[in-house]
Amino acid sequence: MTRTFEEVGAWQKSHEFVLMVYNATKSFPDFERFGLCSQFQRAAVSIAANIAEGYKKISKADKLRFFNISQGSMEECRYYCILSKDLGYIDEMTFSQLQNALNSASYMLNAYINSIVDNKGITD
Repeated sequence: MTRTFEEVGAWQKSHEFVLMVYNATKSFPDFERFGLCSQFQRAAVSIAANIAEGYKKISKADKLRFFNISQGSMEECRYYCILSKDLGYIDEMTFSQLQNALNSASYMLNAYINSIVDNKGITD
């Protein structure tokens, strides 16, 4: 059993992804600072932040609502990865690294969600 959200594998993988996004967006053009750069970073942070917030919720429905928001932010980031590559802001290697990190975080979050759904100790 975990004691803090920082021990949750899905949060750890999501946090790694956030750091990768911040690193990748450093090289974006200046005019994207308040555009794609900001949107990409905010969506990435939303993934980990909603896992952290959902972690402390007591009811199953509340937990799952926050984790579902994280899933939505993951898909938003998936698009931002594609857009960043297509605009030439990131190269193929960076794109692959971001996609792999996102896929890993998504897999972990889905497994965590399934464990919550199956947990009879958490009420609806």
